[in-house]
Amino acid sequence: MVKKSVWRKFVSDPVLFAREILEVEPHPGQVKWLLSSTKPENALHTGNRWGKSEVQAIKILHRCFFKIRELKYNTARGYQAVNASITLDQAKIIFEKAIRLLKGKRKAEALVKDITFTPFPHIVFGNGSVFWARSTQRRGEYLLGRDYDYFNFDEVAFEPHPEYVVEQVVMMRLADRAGVLDYTSTPKGKNWFFRKCEWLKAHPQYGYVQNGDARENPYVSREYLEKKISSLSPNKVAQQIYGLFVDDPDQVILEKYISEATSKSSGLSPPVSGHTYCHGWDLARKRTYTVGVTLDITQIPYQVVALERFQREWKDVYSAIRKRKKEYGGQVIIDSTGLGDVVLSELSDIKPFGFNFGERGGKAKAELISNLQQAHALGKVAYPYVENTAEDGEVWSLQDELRNFYWDSNTECDAVMALALALWLVRGNIEKPVFVLPRVDKV
Repeated sequence: MVKKSVWRKFVSDPVLFAREILEVEPHPGQVKWLLSSTKPENALHTGNRWGKSEVQAIKILHRCFFKIRELKYNTARGYQAVNASITLDQAKIIFEKAIRLLKGKRKAEALVKDITFTPFPHIVFGNGSVFWARSTQRRGEYLLGRDYDYFNFDEVAFEPHPEYVVEQVVMMRLADRAGVLDYTSTPKGKNWFFRKCEWLKAHPQYGYVQNGDARENPYVSREYLEKKISSLSPNKVAQQIYGLFVDDPDQVILEKYISEATSKSSGLSPPVSGHTYCHGWDLARKRTYTVGVTLDITQIPYQVVALERFQREWKDVYSAIRKRKKEYGGQVIIDSTGLGDVVLSELSDIKPFGFNFGERGGKAKAELISNLQQAHALGKVAYPYVENTAEDGEVWSLQDELRNFYWDSNTECDAVMALALALWLVRGNIEKPVFVLPRVDKV
């Protein structure tokens, strides 16, 4: 039997709890995280094998055992903690790690009431706390309908819709109880998770950020790590071993170029007398958007001065293209893939150019994207921060779409392709490539 005075120490000391109740010894990096990650939002970016799954299992069990939350919320129904990730299988990693930490530990097992594995894995504790493993698939749909005191978003760097899931779903699930939100992940380029970490570091009153180097874990083979360090590329070592944020080599437009193009923008604007314009239009498929981008090409950098993104009937699409042409003048280029002659014929009165992404076995699209990449590398394009909210509440921005534009994943990047089409019209003014063209077979 553990004395009440000792239990009280465990409440405020998750490291002591790990040692005495779970009978494990956290390494120094894990100790630092357990003691420091107490802000409303906490982010842990680590290399592989650092031990983030184990430390989060410890943290979740500690919070469930002692219902760690503000006292004024102790009247709330039960205590709810969740580990969520891009798939249920991924979410179950920490869930199953928690079960292994409990197994065979007499003091810990005595406080477990029930464990359910299907259909929704969860542990019910004797004090009424519940620990869930859930998926964030379908943009967090499986998280709806329940409030949480603690939420761990595992491998958030790999979530395809992180901003929507966090802002529209998770935050609202925590609101009633002033719950805590942790982000834990191996980095994946400088994406949304990177920007969240940067924001939290700049606002320490709201958040805590910690990096975890795999070499901090004394239980991982030194020989194994040294072999990986010597065999992997510097970027992969930085990301997979050191847990650092680096540019993703498969990302078409690097973060530094996106930031530079945004900083040089003069903003969206109506037509100016004496200026020259051109327009690129990417047409919608089944679930994508029609996007029109207008460039002021009077001088370098070429300025994005108009951008329209919508889902409408074809007659409305044609009307929008004609209206933009009439308003600004200048050449028009249209994505004619699939629709081809039908689109060009329908808009013959404005004499648009057609661009078929599939021509020459995909080489046409590769050249289009390379020209877009080159325009950014040479500082010849600028655009403002453009953001809008869809009817379903999803927040979209041009900058996020650019960041998520990859050589092997770009079928839903309509605004980027519209920008690329507009830049294609002025490609003669963009210098020869200073880098090797990417693999065509991945376009």
